[in-house]
Amino acid sequence: TMSGEAELELPSVEFLATYMVMIAFAGLISSLNMHVTSPEMRKQAMKDLGVKLGKIGKTLKEIERKTFHLCGLLVPLIYALLLEYGLTRRDCAKICWSITASGWTLDILRLNIKFISDNFPLNPILREKERKQLSGACFFSLGCTLAVSFFPPAVAMTSILFLVLGDMSAALIGRSFGGDVVVVKLGREGKKSVEGSMAMFFVCCVLGFTVFSQIHLREYPVVIGAAVATLTELYEPFGLNDNLTIPLLSSLALTWGFARIHNCERENPVIGPLLWYRNH
Repeated sequence: TMSGEAELELPSVEFLATYMVMIAFAGLISSLNMHVTSPEMRKQAMKDLGVKLGKIGKTLKEIERKTFHLCGLLVPLIYALLLEYGLTRRDCAKICWSITASGWTLDILRLNIKFISDNFPLNPILREKERKQLSGACFFSLGCTLAVSFFPPAVAMTSILFLVLGDMSAALIGRSFGGDVVVVKLGREGKKSVEGSMAMFFVCCVLGFTVFSQIHLREYPVVIGAAVATLTELYEPFGLNDNLTIPLLSSLALTWGFARIHNCERENPVIGPLLWYRNH
């Protein structure tokens, strides 16, 4: 059947669970290493890596902020483990919507009630502009929830990894080496670097190639998905927060790409790319 053929093309739940555990473990080790390393050792490490002296301070601050973002790896990890445990994609989507609704409610209260605003636990890592508007965590939660709700697990998890690790690599490489090789600035406000964007594209490609390692012609949808994620981070289409748009648009791109190669190998192509995984 069509659903059976499509199912054979997607990584198994067991593979996804193992992969996400390994990624989350690597993130945990990186985070712990950051916290146990002294400031002097961090500065020396930056110098050894070739970061210019004038950029070391900002780079270290960005590393501290992005280290917290590694907590985002818990989303695909828990999603994979819940599927492995026996829950369905719909069950996981309901959980995600509950968490997202709670998070948005709390953040709206933060913006309107001074006591909550003064004692909000995430205040130390909020950007200055987030203190008077919804935080990136709200959009991250909504983006992940939409990906989980409307796309197959492997695609949703990969798009979330694009957001967490791809966006992090763009920020860190951009802070550390942005403008050193290519002086041209990119993005809506002309503040983003070619080096950071190339780092994100490379990391997203590596993630996609490994998640979909057993799929024939995987390089086409993966490169398309990585390019869409990178361009979304770079230009923030529609003026929307990229924590929302990266998982959503990269999921769409991956789905379209896999539907295309899926149809190339079928005698009776599926009409409409989004029908490729309709029973997943």
